[in-house]
Amino acid sequence: MTPLLNVKDLRAYYGQVQALHGLSFSLNEGSLTTLLGANGAGKTTTLRAICNMVRSTGAIEFDGKPLNNKSTESIVRFGIAHVPQGRGTFTTMTVEENLQLGAITRTDKAISSDIERMYGYFPKLKERHTQQAGTLSGGEQQMLAVARALMLRPRLMLLDEPSFGLAPLVVRDLFQILGRINRDEKVSILVVEQNAQLALELADQAYVIETGRIVMSGAAKDIAQDENVRKSYLGY
Repeated sequence: MTPLLNVKDLRAYYGQVQALHGLSFSLNEGSLTTLLGANGAGKTTTLRAICNMVRSTGAIEFDGKPLNNKSTESIVRFGIAHVPQGRGTFTTMTVEENLQLGAITRTDKAISSDIERMYGYFPKLKERHTQQAGTLSGGEQQMLAVARALMLRPRLMLLDEPSFGLAPLVVRDLFQILGRINRDEKVSILVVEQNAQLALELADQAYVIETGRIVMSGAAKDIAQDENVRKSYLGY
């Protein structure tokens, strides 16, 4: 089976500084994969490289098609949605306007029904659909960022630290919803996360990255049960 996303020998740079040193990994269609590691390990850079937001070399293929040298806008149109750290919602626009903007690349007539579907996953957003995004709580803004990405109807969603700055109960609720989206919408997910324990509960595949190199990979349940891996790389 051809992987949905296939990354080979990925190297990324910020100016003269090399941040990634030959990463190779793949994701199958319908999978939920987590990329774990400490701050500065290269997790965020990996997502940015997939979206061509940093200078990189190596091979990146999506559904068998090369993404190298494609613009970020073209990559989005291929069916890859990126939810960056910090959420990136348009704070002066309402919840519903943010969702409509998420569908800006689409031309079909199902946008209204898709918005209602997003409200099904995130009822709080429906309660606040006329409220400016900047006045939402941190958890609600993260929900809006995920919902807006889903409005693209992506095949793959890249999530960068979705738990950052959120209360534990909010994080657990959000991760449960991500699991539903993966199952119900058949959206493949690659999530970068420092909450290793929760990410491993959610994911079926895991990669551990350290100083720009993958040092461990395998089934998430196996990674979670490896005491040496937990102590060395996951911090719990």
